Amino acid sequence: VQLVESGGGLVQPGGSLRLSCAASGFTFNKNWMHWFRQIPGKGLEWVSSIYNGNGRTSSADSVKGRFTISRDNTNNMLYLQMNSLKSEDTALYYCALGVSHWGQGTQVTVSS
Repeated sequence: VQLVESGGGLVQPGGSLRLSCAASGFTFNKNWMHWFRQIPGKGLEWVSSIYNGNGRTSSADSVKGRFTISRDNTNNMLYLQMNSLKSEDTALYYCALGVSHWGQGTQVTVSS
């Protein structure tokens, strides 16, 4: 299993970023996929999930209405569109297959 995140960076409050996760080594379209984040000084926080069958999504209240998770099963890609970013969204963002396989993370910094 390999998960490789990209798309992080420095953005001003109110800005947008799109994170990507390239997945390989497993049957992508048969698995739920997730985004988590590690906020400095805090524990790991679940952000959003997308289910394998009907594409149903679920998101944490802290990001609901601002972040959108999506997937491209043809190209084995997972995405997180992040809009209206806030300073408290600053974190290392990980994509995950279940809770046992993680990428290396991509840093998102929201600051003016």
